[in-house]
Amino acid sequence: MPSPDTGPHTAPDLTTLRPRLPSPLQEPADERFTRRGLRLLLKRDDLIHPELIGNKWRKLAPNLEAAAGRTVLTFGGAYSNHLRATAAAGRLLGLPTVGVVRGQELADRPLNPSLARCVADGMRLHFVDRSTYRQKSEPRTLAAVLRAAGVQDAYVVPEGGSNALAVRGCRALGEELRGRADVVAVACGTGGTLAGLAAGLDPGQRTLGVPVLKGGFLGDDVRHLQTEAFGGPRGDWRLDDRFHFGGYARTSPELDTFAKDFEQRHKVPVERLYVAKLLYGLVTLAEEGAFPRGTVVAAVVTGSPFPS
Repeated sequence: MPSPDTGPHTAPDLTTLRPRLPSPLQEPADERFTRRGLRLLLKRDDLIHPELIGNKWRKLAPNLEAAAGRTVLTFGGAYSNHLRATAAAGRLLGLPTVGVVRGQELADRPLNPSLARCVADGMRLHFVDRSTYRQKSEPRTLAAVLRAAGVQDAYVVPEGGSNALAVRGCRALGEELRGRADVVAVACGTGGTLAGLAAGLDPGQRTLGVPVLKGGFLGDDVRHLQTEAFGGPRGDWRLDDRFHFGGYARTSPELDTFAKDFEQRHKVPVERLYVAKLLYGLVTLAEEGAFPRGTVVAAVVTGSPFPS
């Protein structure tokens, strides 16, 4: 939740970043779908902005406006796409950013490429032990983290960027897809994109979430986020928990082979931690006959591969 305002601030002008909205909708010819009488569409949210990519733009933009020039503090693991996007936003808009990173033991190790990019973009990293990180949403723990980081007046964005503002921001994604597909599928981390997407679609359209973390907790989180954002449940959505490949930041040779094949078929870069799992899940579901003939399935491409 945001910290109290402590003085006059100026909201950043996000229009100067020239986002590409609505994002393009493309239809690749993929025989794994066409031979079953299905159409596959790709909602190219990865093309919204070269650095604030996909759902990161949709979730961060309303929070950056609400921050109104204050330091933005947020949370993530060592490979967090959200931390990278927040750091990039800070550099582009001239906002100070602090990233609270899960794992105190990482403080004394060389930074991985993801965290190194955050630092290069001006983000100050603050490492906390895993017990503290688990309790980060508790007011007393959050206040202690803010004090330790020296930013008591920071605007706080939750892990993954998913709060009521972000969910309402993602509703525009569903609105852009109204009447365009029968099923809209998205990979899920913290559930904010799914919560907003489902709320923005027309009645009769369905939303499929593919969690990239294991644990089976995401349904409750999505319901909670929709209640915070809209006062109650919205849309027709469900989750398929089979395609996390072991959990967040976990992949496999099979998934990498699949992603490379998809890239070669369609000349679309496939991000491995979210998008590859989503596309793999959709191909599997098509092969299982989960979609009736004539179904139009739209896959939201929420990110792009991190440069090596």
